[in-house]
Amino acid sequence: MDVVKRTRLSPEQRRAQLIDLGVKMLAQRPLEQISVEEIADQAGVSRGLLFHYFASKHDFHLAIVRHSSSEMLARTAPDPYVDDARDPLHILRSVLAAYVDYVSENRGTYVSLLRGTASGDPDMRAVFEETRAMMSERTLEQLPILGVERTPAVELAVRGWIAYVEEVTISWLRDPQLTREQLIELNVQALPALAVAAAPEIAAALVAATSASP
Repeated sequence: MDVVKRTRLSPEQRRAQLIDLGVKMLAQRPLEQISVEEIADQAGVSRGLLFHYFASKHDFHLAIVRHSSSEMLARTAPDPYVDDARDPLHILRSVLAAYVDYVSENRGTYVSLLRGTASGDPDMRAVFEETRAMMSERTLEQLPILGVERTPAVELAVRGWIAYVEEVTISWLRDPQLTREQLIELNVQALPALAVAAAPEIAAALVAATSASP
């Protein structure tokens, strides 16, 4: 176990250090097995000092989840400066590629959060839902470029697609029978397929766009 030599840090730096240690540990074990005692030892601080920054073990775990979710959203944000930045399908593929790369690099963290006991905690679920809502919003923001009106049915279809991408990706992590490129294309093509029943207008527009896209 690596122990950090104790140094004087500002309260913000110390809190960030403790969360960072928790995130690193999450890659190796489920959230519920992250020990505040072990984190304190690695940081070179007392257990009591850790609880100066976090009200409880649950509060500390929640901070780890929020940090991980924020990191994923930052890594998968659309880049407005890339070529074809006004092409929704290009943006979609780019975002999905970044998403697949992120979860591949953080496999343990991703599986632990989506499939561990933490996923049943109301506070944790709220963070997951906020993350999914942001991912849905990013997709919905591209639809007017395709001439698709934003309606409750369209929003529901996109939320369903986000859940599909999560499930397919986590299954791929466990048994990668497809290549990375095949997985990304499968997820891209699934959006119009899932939208057919709920919102035919989005399906027609996306089918036309995916057919025209290289």
